[in-house]
Amino acid sequence: MKGVISLGVGEPDFVTPWHIREAGVYSLEKGYTNYTSNCGLEGLRREISRYLYNRFQLKYDYSREIIVTVGASEAIDIALRCVLEPGDEVIIPEPCFVSYKPCTVMAGGVPKIISTKETDHFKLIPGDLEKAITPRSKVLLLSYPNNPTGAVMTAQELQAVAEVVEKHDLLVIADEIYSELTYDGEHVSFASLPGMQERTVLVNGFSKSFAMTGWRIGYAAAPEEIAAAMLKIHQYTIMCAPIMGQMAAIEALKNGEGEIKRMAGQYDQRRHLIVNGLNQIGLSCFEPKGAFYAFPSIKSTGMSSQDFCAQLLREEKVAVVPGDAFGQCGEGYIR
Repeated sequence: MKGVISLGVGEPDFVTPWHIREAGVYSLEKGYTNYTSNCGLEGLRREISRYLYNRFQLKYDYSREIIVTVGASEAIDIALRCVLEPGDEVIIPEPCFVSYKPCTVMAGGVPKIISTKETDHFKLIPGDLEKAITPRSKVLLLSYPNNPTGAVMTAQELQAVAEVVEKHDLLVIADEIYSELTYDGEHVSFASLPGMQERTVLVNGFSKSFAMTGWRIGYAAAPEEIAAAMLKIHQYTIMCAPIMGQMAAIEALKNGEGEIKRMAGQYDQRRHLIVNGLNQIGLSCFEPKGAFYAFPSIKSTGMSSQDFCAQLLREEKVAVVPGDAFGQCGEGYIR
C-alpha cells in the first residue's frame, strides 16, 4: 500500500547526531575493522562504567561486570539463557516488549504474566507480584519506562517491588533502554535501590536515547558471576559487537548529552500534542511519563485492537500497532 503514514515502528525518527556518525566513519578510515575483545572495547566499557556512576551512583567494574552486546535485545536474551533452568518461571508484567516471552521460552523458561491496569497507571503492584510468585519463580523481567505504555515507576514504588524481590530471592533483569527518555522526573535505576545491585542485570543501550537503532550497540551490567556466564554465551554466538558501532558509542557517551536533551525535548512536545489530540477526538489516552509512545484506549469504538488497526490502515492509510501484540491485557488499546 502506497502513501501510508507509519506510526508503528518503535524507533526514533531522528538521524544519529553527526558527531557520533563521524566517530564511526573515522574509525573505519583509521582501519578499525577487526574483532574487539568479546566483552567489548575497553574504552567503551570504561565510559559505560563512568556513565552509570555519574548518572545513578552505581559502581561497576568495567573489566568484570560490563558486557557490550549487539543491542539491548541480545543482553536480555543471554541473561535469560545463562540463569534459567528448564521450567524456571520468569515473571513478566504486561503490556511489554514483544520479545520477552519468546526469549523466555527459548531459554527453557516459563513466562508468568502479570497484567497491569490503566487504573494503576500500568505500574507493577507489589501485591500482584507477591501473588504471582511460586516455588519455580526465578526472574522478574522489569521494564520501566515501559514500551508500549510509557509508564514510569517512582523510587518509592520500585522500593516496594524490591522488598518482594528480596523476600523471595528473585533475580531482576531490568530493561532500562528508555532511561534517558523520562519526563516530569528522573529515571530511577532498579539496581540503585538498597541491596538490588547484586541481584540485578541492568540492560541498556544506545538505540533509543542516541537514535542509534541501526548501530546495534547495547550493554549489560551485572554481578561478576552472571556477567561471566553471559559472556560465554555471547562469545560463542556473536563474538563481539561491531567495532565501528562501539567507537561511535564512545563518542555518544563522551559528548552526546546535549543531543539526548534536544531529542527528549522534542519527544516531550509531541507527547503533549498526541495525547491532547487523541483525548479531544474521544479516544481516552493514558499520559505516558517516559519512552516515545502513546497507548490510547479504543474501547469506546466497540472494536477489537486488531480490527481497529486494520480499518485505520485501510481507510486512512495510518499504520499503528494493536495493543494485544504486547500481551492480552493490551486488548482494547493501540500503540
